[in-house]
Amino acid sequence: MDNLPLLTIGITLLTCVLGVVGVHIYASGKAQHEALVERMSHSGQLTTGSRQRRFGAFDRRLRKTTFGKRVERKITVTGLDLTPGEYLVYMAAGLLGLYFIVGAIFATFFGVLAALAGLWGGNAFLNWQRVKRTEAFINQLPELTRVLANATQAGLAMRTALVMASEELDNPAGEELRRVADQLAIGHTLEDALDELAERLPSRELVVLVTTLVLSSRAGGQVVTSLRNLTETLEERKETRREVKTVLSQIQVTALAVPLIGLGFLLLINNMTPGALDKMTGATVGQVGTILAFALYAVGYIAIRRMSRIQV
Repeated sequence: MDNLPLLTIGITLLTCVLGVVGVHIYASGKAQHEALVERMSHSGQLTTGSRQRRFGAFDRRLRKTTFGKRVERKITVTGLDLTPGEYLVYMAAGLLGLYFIVGAIFATFFGVLAALAGLWGGNAFLNWQRVKRTEAFINQLPELTRVLANATQAGLAMRTALVMASEELDNPAGEELRRVADQLAIGHTLEDALDELAERLPSRELVVLVTTLVLSSRAGGQVVTSLRNLTETLEERKETRREVKTVLSQIQVTALAVPLIGLGFLLLINNMTPGALDKMTGATVGQVGTILAFALYAVGYIAIRRMSRIQV
């Protein structure tokens, strides 16, 4: 018991050392957790940019809801540098702006219709961005298959070839392939990573490429020959799609011009007879007729787009 003071001091020092180590480990773990939450908060996007995110509190609450998760998935596949909270706040501001601007130019009832149309337009904008990103990726597929063919011909494994392609290609192909490479790095199979890529950017060309790569990884075979043949086919399809788009451009302009002409006539009538639109939409019959007219314009627009759609 003569060494009791020395033992007490030793235990105290050991406790202090363990406490300091524990605080250090806790701080390091908390920093890693915050970094992980920050990366996950942008739905797995590899580069989130250096700008400061807005509406953080609203965004965190929104992500916990089913609606917020659905909006987050939609934004992810578009490649937009937006959080769900930012998107909804900007959309709400845009709807208010539409209501006041259209209501001031035409009539208050038209402002309400414009705000309702804006709700549909917000979702249509995300779908358009997804289609736009998919089209840009499809245009890069010939270059992608050429890079993969050269890499595999040089003796590189398919995983290494995908990493090299992600470094050489521009976005969106580079960003999407980096996401595939990251999934492969954490243990995902090549088939699962490529299937997820095909789900994010659905297209016939990408499905053919994914099927070729998966079958080659399963059964072996001449990957280089398959990729070079696929490169030639994708180049031909790219030119065909460009020609079809050029031929159909006039029809697409017509689909937009028809409803715009109708709005132009309404504006002309209101300028010729000030207050005419307010009187027209002030009665129930006028409101029903206005809604019916806009519905017919929408049906005409959709019908023209449907008839001019050609799958290549």
